Amino acid sequence: MKKKIALVLAVVLALTTAAFGLTGCGSSSSSSKSKDKLADMSWNQVLKEAKGTTVTFYGWGGDTDRNEWLNKTVKPYVKKKYDIKLKVVGMDIEDILAKLSSDKEGGTKKGSIDVIWINGENFYSAKDNGLLYGPFTSRLPNMKKYIDMEDQETNYDFCKPIKGYEAPYAKAQFVFYNDSAITPQTPKNAKEFLAYCKANPGKVTYPALPDFTGSAFVRNIIYETCGGYKKFQNMKADKATVEKAIQPAIKYLRKLNPYLWKQGKTFPESSTTVDTMYQDGTLVLDMSYNPYAVARGIEDGLLTSTNQTFVFDKGTIGNTSYMAIAYDSPNKAGAEVLINAILSPKMQLTQYQQDKALPVVDNSKLSAAQKKAFDSVDMGTGTLSQKTLLSHRVPEMPADLVPIIEKIWSEQVVGK
Repeated sequence: MKKKIALVLAVVLALTTAAFGLTGCGSSSSSSKSKDKLADMSWNQVLKEAKGTTVTFYGWGGDTDRNEWLNKTVKPYVKKKYDIKLKVVGMDIEDILAKLSSDKEGGTKKGSIDVIWINGENFYSAKDNGLLYGPFTSRLPNMKKYIDMEDQETNYDFCKPIKGYEAPYAKAQFVFYNDSAITPQTPKNAKEFLAYCKANPGKVTYPALPDFTGSAFVRNIIYETCGGYKKFQNMKADKATVEKAIQPAIKYLRKLNPYLWKQGKTFPESSTTVDTMYQDGTLVLDMSYNPYAVARGIEDGLLTSTNQTFVFDKGTIGNTSYMAIAYDSPNKAGAEVLINAILSPKMQLTQYQQDKALPVVDNSKLSAAQKKAFDSVDMGTGTLSQKTLLSHRVPEMPADLVPIIEKIWSEQVVGK
């Protein structure tokens, strides 16, 4: 997701039975369960239950291309194929989860949210606090047919076990980009990035944490300067432990500050602001969790054709975003049918073409014709190939470390 959130669920922790203190990739908790009528249905019965219903899809309203794809491609597809009416609701994820928290607190059994675009800390918190319905993914025919069920990102979200509570939606990867006509060089590691900032004082910055892109940048720097991702995959979610482990990165980020926009005394509030600053020439470098941001920007006339995408030699963080179902969804059958439809090669291909999001289908499970269709997609100018991206892809941090890192950054980096 493009927009990072604060964890707003603490106000209703007392309403749940799950423990919040998960640590490491092997940890898990279970949400409270009630009798699930769908569990005893065949898929044909689920389809029948969903026919003629409306499914609400809640996700970030700021992603114009994605919402256009949902409304102009997915909506008519599910209407024609399944007689389901799709209603897309743009809302920040913190507001979505706050609404679900309020529902939970008030004892709501039938809410207004069906499907949620979610991942990372948000999933970890929502699942742990009983705000999601599941497990459900084992019932989806397209999950079994087209998704690699052994893949790490099918089973873990930011190192936290999914256990059937969300289905993959799209893959993303953190990238940098600049205009080769202005700064031909592309830094390939943290050391070169510092040199790049020194050569362009005041012309580089990153969004203030907890913005999702800014936070991803800091996590990449942590991997670069603190010994790689393996060091953090089973780390205790304790501030003192994390603080000690990331000190080389904190020192690096402080060293970077004098050469950043406004000398690192303040940072832009969002990735959208940084994008605008880059587009108007205030900055000479930008970053995104969409690996095809440059192609999209060139197509939309926001970037020149001389823009180029690059990653660090040791890799950049990649993750998957997911679709979950609200615990009080009024149309769980319709939600399952919609999610199953989005997992189809046909919809994944249109998402790849129109939204330039890496598909989640397993290439080895596709037919020759399907493989050819995916391979023939023109991803535009200034991008990296899927092969290059995937060969430079490193895993995300465990979800419970992320807010600790963000707090330490706000205390020890800004203005330091």
